[in-house]
Amino acid sequence: MESNTENNVKQQQPAQRIQIYPPTTSGVSPFWIAKYERDAKKYWDQFYRRHQDKFFKDRHYLDKEWDQYFSGSGRKVILEVGCGAGNAVFPLIATYPDVFVYACDFSQRAVNLVKAHKEFNETHVSAFVCDLTSDDLGKHISPASVDVVTMIFVLSAVSPEKMPLVLQNIKKVLKPNGYVLFRDYAVGDLAQERFSTKDQQISENFYVRGDGTRAFYFSKEFLTSLFKEQGLDAEELGLCCKQVENRARELVMNRRWVQAVFRYSDGVNCAPSSEALSKSDLCCQENIKPKADAEPIKDFVVDMSEGMAVEMFGAPTNDTEVIEIELGGCDIKIKVLSKEYQHTCKSTGLMLWESARLMAAILARNPSVVAGKRVLELGAGCGGICSMVAVRSASIMVATDGDRKALELLNQNITSNLRPPYLAKLVMKKLEWGNRVDIDAIKAMNNEGFEVIIGTDVTYIPDAILPLFSTARELISSNKSAEKDQAPALILCHIFRRVDEPSLLSAASRYGFRLVDKWAKGSPTNESQSLISSWFPENNFEEHIPTSALNIMYFQLD
Repeated sequence: MESNTENNVKQQQPAQRIQIYPPTTSGVSPFWIAKYERDAKKYWDQFYRRHQDKFFKDRHYLDKEWDQYFSGSGRKVILEVGCGAGNAVFPLIATYPDVFVYACDFSQRAVNLVKAHKEFNETHVSAFVCDLTSDDLGKHISPASVDVVTMIFVLSAVSPEKMPLVLQNIKKVLKPNGYVLFRDYAVGDLAQERFSTKDQQISENFYVRGDGTRAFYFSKEFLTSLFKEQGLDAEELGLCCKQVENRARELVMNRRWVQAVFRYSDGVNCAPSSEALSKSDLCCQENIKPKADAEPIKDFVVDMSEGMAVEMFGAPTNDTEVIEIELGGCDIKIKVLSKEYQHTCKSTGLMLWESARLMAAILARNPSVVAGKRVLELGAGCGGICSMVAVRSASIMVATDGDRKALELLNQNITSNLRPPYLAKLVMKKLEWGNRVDIDAIKAMNNEGFEVIIGTDVTYIPDAILPLFSTARELISSNKSAEKDQAPALILCHIFRRVDEPSLLSAASRYGFRLVDKWAKGSPTNESQSLISSWFPENNFEEHIPTSALNIMYFQLD
């Protein structure tokens, strides 16, 4: 009778194959868009903490491109907007000793780097923190006192809705007929093409990088209109292209940027001269792929270091970090996605969660939970620390995940941490819950079913709960003759997020599972009858419980 009921359940509820992670075309969510805007300063501070002054090349091309604006009689006053580590500031004062440069950035770390530079001298440079979308530039610089403003790869970091605020702020200190010298990313740049294949678009031509900083890609039409509306007329405007080649990495990267000169007309509309525009347009033909027989462009210098080019244009980067964990007297080093990149990653399997730490610590202290048993881990992620601990005692250990990137990193972590015979005993398998091909492949290697199935933080997506229990039901051993603490079990450790306990119990019951025991930190339990409570010592375990929100649920078959 019981087997008939189970068969009916399987017929009524066929295994579902679901998309657990959002599709790659969904774009950045409103929550993250707001966070990137709110924390823009923090992300750039982290950028300069990581790279210091080694990311951008010094901009020694400024005198070649714009000498006529920096030279001349009288002492020129220059405002460098988004000064960064001073890559434009110090080449300018070296070439033009009589100039005075105001250098501002909204990253405190960047300004500190400028002040720490060996060539910094307060008689030539005034460096200060200023967010031009909200702070009043007039508090640092006298009105109408600046001859030239330089904006080199800086406006692109500002959301397009706030770009007018930056220009309005600049106008307060710019002299009538003063100039803005501009260079920034152009539509069609290789970096934009790379972003278009990822889930990192905020709005049209506006993207977030893996480290949380943002980049806008300008068209000439958008740029001209933006500046014109603020009384800044284009004197020169051109699209520039250049191939950046990294022979060691065998990379050829097509760079595109807009270069322009704008003049503050002080309310007087002055149309740009056709001669100036046509001259600047000669810097590059307006096509994404340079012609094979085209002469290489020698007059324009890319001001990014090799590291900048590699990181911005999709080449492999070191976006991982290593977490060290001590479990059962063994030191485990786990490579995971760096925190700087986690916010743009849709795969939670590339991180190490608190529940995995707790469950791994429990297995290290209580090897009898898995000793001599066939063990399966669902959603092991890239860390797989529960599997690496359990394999020491289990007869069979299979670690699974549905994300190929997580499995690639998991393979690296297992290989670097385990030695024979455990290395050969731990098997990795791709398993999308409800995927018949994946399930059958695991059944083929172990047709007796698994005596222990472990899942840590695998209950966070509501649509994944039924496929989770369905898959566990198909893969768990049907042997019910063992004692209660030795009967096949499904052990889930998690924090309740978007799925509450009643929903989990309902889904479990639907596939023939019943809750035998549960644990939550601080909740009263009958320790004499509780399986889970016996896993915890009276003391010396608090360090393995990073949050009081963790729960453990212990299921067996009806």
